[in-house]
Amino acid sequence: MKKKWQMLYFYLFISPWIIGFLVFELYPILSSLYYSFLTYNIINPPVFAGLKNFANALGFGNTQDGFIFWKSVQVTSYYTIISVPLGLILSLIFALLINQRIPGKGIFRTLMYLPGMVSGVSLSLLWLWIFNPQYGLMNYLLSLAGIEGPAWMASERWALPAIIIMSFWATGEGMVLFLAALQGVPRELEEACVLDGANGPQRFLHITIPMISPIILFQLIINIINSFQLFTQAYVMTNSGGPHYATTFYVYNIYVNAFKNYRIGYASALSWMLLVFIMILTAAIMKFSDRFVYYEGGENS
Repeated sequence: MKKKWQMLYFYLFISPWIIGFLVFELYPILSSLYYSFLTYNIINPPVFAGLKNFANALGFGNTQDGFIFWKSVQVTSYYTIISVPLGLILSLIFALLINQRIPGKGIFRTLMYLPGMVSGVSLSLLWLWIFNPQYGLMNYLLSLAGIEGPAWMASERWALPAIIIMSFWATGEGMVLFLAALQGVPRELEEACVLDGANGPQRFLHITIPMISPIILFQLIINIINSFQLFTQAYVMTNSGGPHYATTFYVYNIYVNAFKNYRIGYASALSWMLLVFIMILTAAIMKFSDRFVYYEGGENS
């Protein structure tokens, strides 16, 4: 009897979370899956469309939808391929520097992490000023070197690289994770390598990298997922998707169709296509991670 009352109290106390999950998460998820097979614009009743929304996105139906879809895929993929690896490398470099025995490294660690705490809108407005072609800080620094800076956000060529440069602002978050991983590397292994005559680069490649490889894998997956969901920067800095769709990211395309064009069914289809792609990509990375990820317990995932 006592156990039954304990179970009752348990479900009673977690009921707010269960209700919130069912109403605000599970129901919208299932609704978007349902709407992805409909033609629905909020005003008129939904009409069953089958796979039409998915076909339009891929360019088999509405050619304009197909063009914007593949353009958004191209822009997002380019951003991911460039920003994610460079961001990981910069985070690791900063972690290696701060991990040295230097005075005041706690202050440096805090200062490196602080930029990551700035909200997306504030950060976008700040960088919008930095990239201003007339009085922005970036072009001013370039002018000191005798280089005429581009129009950045108004340029089809430089708008996306500007957002990539901006993404390195938050490398402090990854640095903190790498720093924790570096401090967990057993000193005995490094000392053994020194006794065997290994130099610094050899210790880094054969000891440090394998020992922190789980953190590298974790950050790689998380950063890839976040890069495919980039929205705030594109919306605030280039509200129209940039010149000639130069900054039309995938999620921005979903937003435009859902909340500007009121094509709820098509936007839902785009969302589910993104979900499926991220799941497949994550599964593929995890599948091949056995080749480069080392776990201290001796078993790879």
